[in-house]
Amino acid sequence: MLKAERAAWVMQRLEELYPETPIPLDHTDAYTLLVAVLLSAQCTDERVNQVTPALFELADNPADMAQQEVEAIQEIIRPCGLSPRKSKAIHRLSQILIEEHGGEVPQDFTALEALPGVGHKTASVVMAQAFGVPAFPVDTHIHRLAQRWKLTDGKNVEKTEADLKKLFPAKSWNKLHLQIIFYGRDACTARGCDGTVCEICRTLFPRRKSPVVTKK
Repeated sequence: MLKAERAAWVMQRLEELYPETPIPLDHTDAYTLLVAVLLSAQCTDERVNQVTPALFELADNPADMAQQEVEAIQEIIRPCGLSPRKSKAIHRLSQILIEEHGGEVPQDFTALEALPGVGHKTASVVMAQAFGVPAFPVDTHIHRLAQRWKLTDGKNVEKTEADLKKLFPAKSWNKLHLQIIFYGRDACTARGCDGTVCEICRTLFPRRKSPVVTKK
């Protein structure tokens, strides 16, 4: 198959496997989603979902969060890891949302990425899932699978994002990035598949014998 043919087949198969794509992180609005995605850095979604109920009981909006002590936030989010840095980021970004954005999460990539603890991936998730703006957040699963399926050369996540955006229609990005993540967790895992085991890898590359080494 040519790369475009592989992309089309992958999109069709993932739609069959995952017709529904619930957002893995529990949230009620753009702000709680932003905080949850920030917490998910180097942490599982499952762990974040265990932690956020207590955090959002403490404060579930920028005004209330900005009034909390950083230490109180840190104590709650400690199980997520990197709690000193994340707690300061959550506190400060809440202040900035009040000071500069009227207490609302901005619907703008540049403004989001200017917030403490918010990188391009986090901003992309919020823009896609909270505001419906086409975006293609690339996490470790997507970066790994795109290389195994030869949809990118995998030099870095930025290149992977650009390559996938060229291959897939913009209207599919918000759903497709979740479908790839779900498949990466269920079937084409880091240890369970090396590019030769799962259904999609075997279908796309039936003659592949050597494992695919994921580039970081």
